[in-house]
Amino acid sequence: MFAITAARISPDDPLSGLEAGERPDPEPRDGWAVVDVRAASLNHHDLWSLRGVGLPEERLPMVLGCDAAGVDEDGNEVVVHAVVGDPAAGGGDETKDPGRTLLSERYDGTFAEKLLVPRRNLLPKPPELTFEEAACLPTAWLTAYSMLFGKADLRPGSTVLVQGAGGGVSVALVRLAVQAGHRVYVTSRSEAKRAKALELGAYAALPTGERLPERVDAVFESVGQATWAHSVRSLKPGGAVVVCGATSGDAPPAELTRVFFLQLRVIGSTMGTRDELGALAEMCARTGVRPVIDRVLPLSEAREGFRAMAEGEQFGKIVFTV
Repeated sequence: MFAITAARISPDDPLSGLEAGERPDPEPRDGWAVVDVRAASLNHHDLWSLRGVGLPEERLPMVLGCDAAGVDEDGNEVVVHAVVGDPAAGGGDETKDPGRTLLSERYDGTFAEKLLVPRRNLLPKPPELTFEEAACLPTAWLTAYSMLFGKADLRPGSTVLVQGAGGGVSVALVRLAVQAGHRVYVTSRSEAKRAKALELGAYAALPTGERLPERVDAVFESVGQATWAHSVRSLKPGGAVVVCGATSGDAPPAELTRVFFLQLRVIGSTMGTRDELGALAEMCARTGVRPVIDRVLPLSEAREGFRAMAEGEQFGKIVFTV
């Protein structure tokens, strides 16, 4: 089968370790399913893997990719949940299983013609969604859904700030928060990305670090060091900052005095559960909300997608078709 693999690790030049070519077809095993992949989407996780984060050299070569939609052995159209874990070990939540992993960390990922995955990780693809749309859901959109509806504890009509417009999680947060009736502020260094966020329904889009006209109930943070102080200072007393990543670094001043004096909540969020993915897919099918797709490329041109993400060109998801 044709696949996109991490063949080498390079923290400084991640794309140098990217290879395209033939790999052995996956061998069936009990409790697992083989999926014919129709579409897969790119995440920053794939770039971090090429830098060696979460993917040690002894596991190379590794097929990259977390997200996919396709057809199982029985002809069913499916969406693939990327978290491989035991719900029982996490108290009913596989994302809290200490031994959990994502596809492409311990097991080959989705950037291939065929994918071997635990059968419980397959969910029915709603017929209302295309394969390309469904392939955007399992990582970025699921992370956003879990942050917004599972962690933030907001009521419709709340005020929220999304730091860093343009990435898959940020765009999903804007789209879902607008759908839920929240007043959404967005920040970005890019004027073009701020304009696109407004087109998605954001209430206002400001340059990164600029003071908001009001304090918000929740901040959704994936940038880290570069925006942390602004996030904490943008909250109302009792507000929450929900953190799913730290792409600019994870060691900013903690602002602890402000956190305890204003009784702020700092909440970590990683991915989402299988049940949440099912609920997200159903929400998209019922409401007409669709993932924002920046570009669709054939899998054979995956390097161009990686390059665009590495240079921060995209707004929304980059999708590969098989």
